[in-house]
Amino acid sequence: MIGLFLAATAMGLLFFAADKIGGALQKRLADAPEVRTPRERVFSVNVVQARAGTETPVLESFGAVQSRRRLELRAAVGGRVTELAPGFEVGGIVTAGQVLVRLDRADALATVARAKSAVHDAEAEGRDAARALELARDEQTAAEEQAALRTRAFERQSDLADRGVGTATATETAELAASGARQAVLARRQIVTQSEARVEQAVSLVSNAKIALDEAQRRLDETTITAPFDGALSDTSVVEGRLVSANERLAELIDPDNLEVSFRVSTAQYARLIDEHGALIKAPIAATLDVAGIDLEAEGQITRAGAAAGEGASGRLIFASLTHAAGFKPGDFVTVRVREPALDDVIRLPSSALDAQGRVLVLDAQNRLEALTVEVLRRVGDEVLVRGEIEGRDVVEAQSPLLGAGIAVKPLRSGADPEQANGAGTGASMIALTEERRAKLVAFVEANDRMPQEAKARVLAKLAEPEVPAKMIERIESRMGG
Repeated sequence: MIGLFLAATAMGLLFFAADKIGGALQKRLADAPEVRTPRERVFSVNVVQARAGTETPVLESFGAVQSRRRLELRAAVGGRVTELAPGFEVGGIVTAGQVLVRLDRADALATVARAKSAVHDAEAEGRDAARALELARDEQTAAEEQAALRTRAFERQSDLADRGVGTATATETAELAASGARQAVLARRQIVTQSEARVEQAVSLVSNAKIALDEAQRRLDETTITAPFDGALSDTSVVEGRLVSANERLAELIDPDNLEVSFRVSTAQYARLIDEHGALIKAPIAATLDVAGIDLEAEGQITRAGAAAGEGASGRLIFASLTHAAGFKPGDFVTVRVREPALDDVIRLPSSALDAQGRVLVLDAQNRLEALTVEVLRRVGDEVLVRGEIEGRDVVEAQSPLLGAGIAVKPLRSGADPEQANGAGTGASMIALTEERRAKLVAFVEANDRMPQEAKARVLAKLAEPEVPAKMIERIESRMGG
């Protein structure tokens, strides 16, 4: 009986539940659907306020350091190396006028001695010719005087014959004597002419002998190679006792204090570095060399541009002189930053705020996005310099496919005080080191032989401070492998 009672009760409950569910379904099917108003989706975006001002664009490129004064040391004459300077080695420092290489001088000295003897012989011949010319001229004078006497005697004899006192034979004899005297004068004049030619020939011999002497002396001087200016030696390839040939390359002399950097820019960038007359402006530059956690920097100025674009190259090659380039060496690969002429009334924005059509998204009074077109003047790293009607408005820092004109957004602005923001950033970049970590970094820097002494002193001075820049620590530890 109890079982039947429980079964009946369960069946009743099931029927009651089925009735409730059926009623609910009928009511659901009979009622009209509830209309819900959709909610507009609001995106949170980072914005930056557009502020116009004067900006100085910086053009960044990469270049190589080289010396403005280089000289190949070559042997002008062949011979055996008998003497080398004590510092004749790679990296050796030499001074102007210092003897670097001396070749065997025995043959050159003998040649000079023979040339001097030839000069003495030519000068003696010249003196002998001068004395012979003087005697020939005296003999010519005497012959001319005798010819004058013979001529007067002939004239006197002719006068006597005209008066009938003299004879024809005497007259003829006097005439023959006068003619012989004139012939003797002609002979003496010929001798004088020959003596004058001999003197001129002697002068030519003396000149040729002196030229030969100068050439021999020059050959003797070329056996000694001296440094024309202060510098350092590179690529030395000679030892004492070696036999070198003429025009053989011995070494290269480089002036390490007179440096310049060469770098290449695009044609569009080059167009911004010329004035209205087409001349290259003398823009200031800064060259940076990364050395174990600290950057070596040198200031400079653009001096000239390459005469040609170069085979297989594009853009323009530009040269700039460097001043106070301590620690720089020819061949260093550096980062070059050129300060272009300043631009007025421009706005600096992140590059991500600009789309492919040159438009930016700005906020209106209802915090809805509005697309405005701006003029892009420069691209400087991850930023752009633009000009447009966005002064004082909030600009979206980074665009995305989800953002567009008319979309409502929630602006997220950075700190209102830029100086405080900058100060916070600066503080975050400084790290207080433990004594163990500081000692490890100092030991690594002191053991680095490739770092210049001036750069090493600056790094050690930074590491001795209570707080050290995080960027410098990161660079040093990356070279330590830690």
